[in-house]
Amino acid sequence: MDADATANGGVAREAGSESTDSESDAPGSAVARQFENIKRTRRRRALGWLVLLVFLGFVTVQAFAAAELLNADFRLEQLLTTMFGDANPFFPTVTLGPIPFLDVSQYIEFIRQENLLYDPEIGGLLFQWPPNPGDIYAFFFTELGIFTIFGEAGVTLAMGFIGTVLGFPFALMFGTLGSERVTPFPFNFIFRGTMSFIRSVPAIVWALIFIAPLGLGPASASLAIAFDTIGNLGRLFVDELEEIEDGPIEAMRTTGASRPQVVFFGMLSQVRTAFIAWTLYIFEINVRIAVTVGVIGAGGLGFIVESQRNLLRFTDMMATLFAIFILIISVELFSQRLRARLRADEKRSWSELIFGFPQRMAESLLK
Repeated sequence: MDADATANGGVAREAGSESTDSESDAPGSAVARQFENIKRTRRRRALGWLVLLVFLGFVTVQAFAAAELLNADFRLEQLLTTMFGDANPFFPTVTLGPIPFLDVSQYIEFIRQENLLYDPEIGGLLFQWPPNPGDIYAFFFTELGIFTIFGEAGVTLAMGFIGTVLGFPFALMFGTLGSERVTPFPFNFIFRGTMSFIRSVPAIVWALIFIAPLGLGPASASLAIAFDTIGNLGRLFVDELEEIEDGPIEAMRTTGASRPQVVFFGMLSQVRTAFIAWTLYIFEINVRIAVTVGVIGAGGLGFIVESQRNLLRFTDMMATLFAIFILIISVELFSQRLRARLRADEKRSWSELIFGFPQRMAESLLK
């Protein structure tokens, strides 16, 4: 009996020790398994990235072949001759001693001669001393010179501005109704599909369509930009509405508000600042589109660029491109400052926004 008890006790102690050892090894085993799972996940992720990079490289080579860049005949000598050596180069030079410099005076002369940035005939009505009330009245109400005072740049700016103004209400309507929060699925896709169709047609093609009823000029270009604004800006509005918070919407519903009140006060109020910021951004793009549409003869700086290119007067064409750069950067700075003012973390007066710009630029360069 004692021997059997001793034997059974020994077996029990051995079993107990084995169970204790297995229990002590269990946490380590779980950590080891977790570590192996992490390593396998990382290997799979690395393999996935490698496959993706190989696929993108293959598609890139295919794209180069389709764009005829693999066998492109790049003539560097002819490019340099056109840019610096022709009778009308892109970059005319003047030599001061042994060092050549860019002859900016030729650009300035063409800009002044063609009234690309300023029309002295219209500007003379406003900038005169002593002021003439009759001429000032004519500037604002007879000649309507707020845009035309800037010459061809003013025409380009006006096309972008009026295209934004005309397209905004329709973009707001289509963008709001295209959101699934406002219009239930699948009816919202009627408005989304309309905006997709508008976006699928480039603005320059819309301009060619509007030539039939309006003729070739700034009017057809402005309507083309307006249509392009409906598609692009409306899509941005839809995306913003899809990301709004549900809290204000539910609060409006619990108060017994009607459906239009929920949409206006519960949804649109949340994205008001974002809508204004996106509209300003689209305005910047529309001014660039106005330059592009002008190339087909719609007027403005784009038309001057195309006409000078056809005449092989590359110096004058480059001067026009310089005027386009001044216009675009001015619009972008204005839009950027206005968007900054809309942000709650940056409140400045208009005088500080305009006249304090050189100081802010100097401070940013010194950082």
